[in-house]
Amino acid sequence: MAVSPPVCDFGAPWHEFALQGTDGRKHGLADVAGARGTLVMFICNHCPYVQSIIDRIVRDATQMQAAGIGVAAISANDVQEYPQDGPEQMRIFAQKHGFTFPYLYDDTQCVARAYGAECTPDFFGYNASGELQYRGRFDASTRMAAPVDARPELLEAMLLIAETGKGPERQTPSMGCSIKWKTA
Repeated sequence: MAVSPPVCDFGAPWHEFALQGTDGRKHGLADVAGARGTLVMFICNHCPYVQSIIDRIVRDATQMQAAGIGVAAISANDVQEYPQDGPEQMRIFAQKHGFTFPYLYDDTQCVARAYGAECTPDFFGYNASGELQYRGRFDASTRMAAPVDARPELLEAMLLIAETGKGPERQTPSMGCSIKWKTA
């Protein structure tokens, strides 16, 4: 069942983390933050919503990074129930798609909970001061990729944030598979 997170809580602070990456290193917020903004996205390997846009995510992340925006992806799914989202499979997924940004595993799910992540993909765009300015969709894609000429909403928002420190007032929430939470 598709889940759609709430709209942007403008100005909400980002949250510190120290998570293991597919590169074998731990990455913290200071390691991934960009001088002009930061995108923290929650994704996973198996979600059809992510799979339909992953190559576009990588393409746009490269443009964001060139504009001084830091980018990180985090997977928080329960790998006992969804082993295809485990760290080794994440490494393979990141290599296959040519990630230019860290792909981190949130084993305890504490980071996903702190951010309020609800689905994959779920995008959190921050300005250089660490204030949330975008929590919208990537583009008009769903389980199927939108046409190649679809408006790149996330990219446009992040470039606006890098330029002005503010995100767009109107944002369409992302949609995707629910985060696969661990049972108590």
